[in-house]
Amino acid sequence: MKSNVGKILTTAAVAATISTGAAAATLDDVKAKGFVQCGVSQGVPGFSNADDAGNWTGIDVDACRATAAAIFGDAQKVKFTPLSAKERFTALQSGEIDVLSRNTTWTYTRDTSLGLDFTTTNFYDGQGFMVRKDLGVSSAMELDGATVCTEQGTTTELNMADFFRKHQLSYVPVIVQKADEALAAYASGRCDVFTTDKSGLAAHRSKLSDPAAHVILPETISKEPLGPVVRHGDNQWKDIVTWALFVQINAEEMGISSKNVAKIKSESTDPGIRRLLGAEGNMGEALGLNADWAYNIIAEVGNYGEVFERNVGPNTPVGLPRGVNNLWTEGGVLYAPPVR
Repeated sequence: MKSNVGKILTTAAVAATISTGAAAATLDDVKAKGFVQCGVSQGVPGFSNADDAGNWTGIDVDACRATAAAIFGDAQKVKFTPLSAKERFTALQSGEIDVLSRNTTWTYTRDTSLGLDFTTTNFYDGQGFMVRKDLGVSSAMELDGATVCTEQGTTTELNMADFFRKHQLSYVPVIVQKADEALAAYASGRCDVFTTDKSGLAAHRSKLSDPAAHVILPETISKEPLGPVVRHGDNQWKDIVTWALFVQINAEEMGISSKNVAKIKSESTDPGIRRLLGAEGNMGEALGLNADWAYNIIAEVGNYGEVFERNVGPNTPVGLPRGVNNLWTEGGVLYAPPVR
């Protein structure tokens, strides 16, 4: 889900202040309070979603847990702040949260205008359309005259407008405040189509009373690289959040998981694995972390494949294939720099 930057540039003064370096020493602040404050969505299954007891799960949640594991050796030292698309960037700029991990798209304007930095991509996505099967539509090119629901404060609106204009199709937008409100409007029949990132469509479809009655159309109308965001000006903090994910990708490529990491650390003679797991040297020192920072990420949160499979994989209600989010060695685009 993608914020409409034009609607939040009222925070430009805050962004300018942060870009001058006011965001430094986030790690010290996090250590002092004893937890990472993580901004997440208000509920997207598989990405950031709380159960009735308030327990958060999802790919974006695990990104924050990996950062906590790297710092504290304890992935549970995270507190979550649910944020709407409209308010998420302001919360990060103001210091209300330490990191934003909320299925947020990396774009040029956001990266250069908001006093924020994207770290790396934890899910490659693209915008699509969902319709009821009984609508009898098999392609987005058949949506001429459709009523389309989406969330306010997102560039989903702009991508949608571009698509219909490009293909000279008419449509009626139904813009609401929150993603769940857009889904409710779609479910009630107020609109023919629901549009957002395809992963979001799959997640929201799982909430419907009869998910099988709805289909995601084949067209992908945009590129949506999603990932954590931090304040500009604190390179150490950005490196920690970035390398927490790179560790998970490298671990999967090396065959290291939460289930075998202890055994591999004690038995492996591979220099690359020993460096990664802190069995020799101290690769955490440059980040201000302990030598076992990467080991703790893998032991507590798992490698990238484990995170994907338990949150959005084929055996979950979201039911997504790995696809482009596979390792580069398996035909995907996931490729992490080496830890050396």
